[in-house]
Amino acid sequence: MVAVKRLVLDVLKPHQPNALVFSQTLAATGAGYRVQLTVSEVDEHTETLRIVIAGDALDFDAIESAIKRMGGSLHSIDEVEVHSGDDAG
Repeated sequence: MVAVKRLVLDVLKPHQPNALVFSQTLAATGAGYRVQLTVSEVDEHTETLRIVIAGDALDFDAIESAIKRMGGSLHSIDEVEVHSGDDAG
């Protein structure tokens, strides 16, 4: 089995929800998820984020759905770490 262990995402979101709520919601999409969020740019209506999510087996579809539900837009997947075989989790 291949498991996604780490994702680095470029996301555009409205000012609300704030970065704390956005991070907490993403962390809640899976057991043991760790989220690091950095606001890299702010304009009148939006914020550009760099989000690092790590865990034993990330569910990308659930993460992407959570981003969309909060009004965000996934611009790109900038880094991915996957493990296969016995290291998969």
